[in-house]
Amino acid sequence: MSKKETKLSKIRIDDISISYMIRPSKTDKAEKTVIFLHGFPFNKNMWRAQMQHLDEKFIGIAIDIRGHGHSTRGHGFFSVDVFAKDLIQFITHLNLNNVVLCGVSMGGYIALRTYELMGNTLQGLILSDTHSFADNNTAKQKRFDSIQALLKYGKRPFSMGFIETVFSKKTLTENPEAIETIKSAIRRNDLQNICATQLALAARTDTTAMLATITVPTLVIKGKEDKLITELQTKNLLEHITHAKYVECIESGHLPNLEEPEKFNREVNSFLNSF
Repeated sequence: MSKKETKLSKIRIDDISISYMIRPSKTDKAEKTVIFLHGFPFNKNMWRAQMQHLDEKFIGIAIDIRGHGHSTRGHGFFSVDVFAKDLIQFITHLNLNNVVLCGVSMGGYIALRTYELMGNTLQGLILSDTHSFADNNTAKQKRFDSIQALLKYGKRPFSMGFIETVFSKKTLTENPEAIETIKSAIRRNDLQNICATQLALAARTDTTAMLATITVPTLVIKGKEDKLITELQTKNLLEHITHAKYVECIESGHLPNLEEPEKFNREVNSFLNSF
């Protein structure tokens, strides 16, 4: 197997087994290790295009977060804090160095909480379609209502509504591959895990106060047609993170890595090569 090929692996950490795919560096000593963190309720497969096109001097790793994809659920009490501490254990167990976290949506929440815990032990952050605020009461109630609907009607209606919400108009009409990636992820995800993650997202802490402490290079990405992340939420990241760079994906909704993969990959590689 050539060094450029992606391979699947698992590692046991405390009460769970974490499934991940890794694309080793082509060079003997990788400059950076990029860990890709998926959104809710997806899995590591949403990062395949990024893994394939990551600059060959970097290591690429995409993980299944606890209870998602092929990672086990363990004790089952999910929180963004638990997800972040799983990630820190993962980094420690594999002795990873020069780590850059790339998270979309929920993955961004995890990246911010991880930075709060690790600080500039990390080398950089890529925050796509995410923000630092905790859910307000309206957002919490929306998640609680979603849980009730999932329990009553199952995953199919949830999946259909989710697809309409996360993608841009162009993606919905022209990119069936992206749509199938997300449908497949939701279909494979356990109902109990989806509900537990909704509660974790509703209970997450607000990380706004720590944004000013971020001293590592940071790239903020947002799809112009994102219906879930507001301009105010994105502006908050840019105003508080020192020297954050911003990229907008004009034809994307909430998931530009799937909707405009070529632009996303180009911007990520350019950013990683800038420091």
